[in-house]
Amino acid sequence: MTIAIASDHGGLDLKKVIIKYLDKSDIKYKDLGTFSAASVDYPDIAIPCAEAVAQGEFEKGIIICGTGIGVSIAANKVKGIRAALCHDTFSAKMSRQHNNANILTMGGRVIGPSLATEIVGEWLNSDFEGDRHQRRLGKIADYENNSN
Repeated sequence: MTIAIASDHGGLDLKKVIIKYLDKSDIKYKDLGTFSAASVDYPDIAIPCAEAVAQGEFEKGIIICGTGIGVSIAANKVKGIRAALCHDTFSAKMSRQHNNANILTMGGRVIGPSLATEIVGEWLNSDFEGDRHQRRLGKIADYENNSN
């Protein structure tokens, strides 16, 4: 499994922490930017990352901005993406088990490094349960495929 990871300037420091965690955990990833603290618009980071996940280049993605909200909104505009904003481990686990979230978003100005790495670990190690949850995701996909 290779993870796409990206952030805007507000999430850069937390992204660096998550990258250290991924390295330590021997999880492959590709950093899609940003690479400096210079201001960057979050859609310019979130949408290409989400497209790469949607197109199957990566199985999952992690995107970080100041709050996690902007990148979550932007990523969820990409067909096939189920981005979940998680600031606790329970939500991270449920986003995978019940919603089959393929992108995790977090806020670098909202949570600290220790909690963020716990969230990432829980999210990466939780599996989709399928069954009734697949039926619900099917309804979302049907809407996505039949709307303008």
